[in-house]
Amino acid sequence: MKDNLQQILSPSEQMGQFRLSIIGGLLASPPSHGALNQALQCLADKTWRHPVRGLDVNYSAATLERWYYKAKNSPQNLMGHLVVKKRSDSGVVKALNEAVCQALVEQYRAHPSWSVQLHYDNVKSQIKRQQLQESLPSYTSVFRYMRKQGWQQQSKRQGPRSPGAQKAAKRLEQREVRSFEVDYVNGLWHLDFHHGSLAVLSSKGEWVKPILLAIMDDRSRLVCHLQWYYQETTENLVQGFCQALQKRALPRRLLTDNGSAMISGEFTRGLFALGIDHKKTLPYSPYQNGKQETFWANVEGRLLAMLENEEQLSLRQLNHATQVWVEGDYHERVHAELGGQTPLSCYCQHNDNAGRECPDTMTLQQAFTRQVSRKQRRSDGTISLHGKRFEVPSHHQHLTYVTIRYAQWDLSRISLIDAQTGKRLSTLYPQDKSKNADMHRKIRQQELPLDVPLNKPAPYLEQLMEAFAATALPSPYIPKDELGEGL
Repeated sequence: MKDNLQQILSPSEQMGQFRLSIIGGLLASPPSHGALNQALQCLADKTWRHPVRGLDVNYSAATLERWYYKAKNSPQNLMGHLVVKKRSDSGVVKALNEAVCQALVEQYRAHPSWSVQLHYDNVKSQIKRQQLQESLPSYTSVFRYMRKQGWQQQSKRQGPRSPGAQKAAKRLEQREVRSFEVDYVNGLWHLDFHHGSLAVLSSKGEWVKPILLAIMDDRSRLVCHLQWYYQETTENLVQGFCQALQKRALPRRLLTDNGSAMISGEFTRGLFALGIDHKKTLPYSPYQNGKQETFWANVEGRLLAMLENEEQLSLRQLNHATQVWVEGDYHERVHAELGGQTPLSCYCQHNDNAGRECPDTMTLQQAFTRQVSRKQRRSDGTISLHGKRFEVPSHHQHLTYVTIRYAQWDLSRISLIDAQTGKRLSTLYPQDKSKNADMHRKIRQQELPLDVPLNKPAPYLEQLMEAFAATALPSPYIPKDELGEGL
């Protein structure tokens, strides 16, 4: 019973319950006039077991009388007067004066990797040097002060070095960190890469540590797709992400870091075309994607731990073992944050699903492309792209600049589009000079009629001639060569 009470009530509330149990008899059956002092003295003579410290204690009649009248005079807030209230000077370190506190602040800013003992030794030396022996604090006082300030010893290897990392570390100190979770399945996906600790043998006969792409649903913790690659490239990212879309659904939002592949033109435009809101974490702030950081511990501690004695492990074997593990172990284990459910059951049985139907493969391929503008060469109707020439259809020869969409890793699918509407007009193919050498040339379409009279002067010149003739002035020059013969 005592253990259950400690789990339900705080130490302060336990003391309030303890005080009520002592004077509760006086409140339930008030003593007659003049008998209160005798009843209080009887209670004062008894020994009580302290609910928090577990020691035998005694209370004076005056203390019991104070508790009695507080409870009697405030029947609406009885427990509010019996609980142990927080002291007004709670949290104030009286043993440290302002000079010692300032010295600790300056030391921690300059040396966050120092231990509490090292901070204490340096502060003590500084006080002795200034001959302020009366201000010398104890180690316990310094320890409590640093703990109250939230100062923890930082590792030198993980300490912020670049300006961006230092800014992120300062922001983390100033802003609180809160856990979050969306209410709908497929409402938010997490995406990240992880450098594995296990090396595989590549086809080139080299030991390479692959990188793992994982896409996880925020609400259910279900891994939508998991695959190892040799490099973190946009091509690998798009290939893995499209598999996640086709296996699950189109999510509403995607949370990633600011990696080069995540902010590439192909991936950004693909998310835009599919109507997926792309959110990015702050630089040097991996804690904002904490669900996946926790998942990496599962990968390293369970999956890779079972493969550590495998010799000549290939990337194909690693990917096969990973798929087997994530579907048979991770998705089937009860997750502590899901209320006794597994990720798979939570994903399948959740009533609120914000996912949308995934389009076909061709639509996905056309979505994850970048859009650029190129100037058409008028001499042969081609454009230059990555050092190669591509021919523009003759019915688009009037365009000075053409807008195209393509993926930089696949130049076999280059689409000419309308820059205003985004509609696909045609496909561009690479220039084949050998084929063009034996090919008949098409007749260009003439937009103007060919039967325009040739002897008629220009309208503006004809207007000037008529205006000059209307003035009746003589010719302003003397004719010579244009005169007829015999003149």
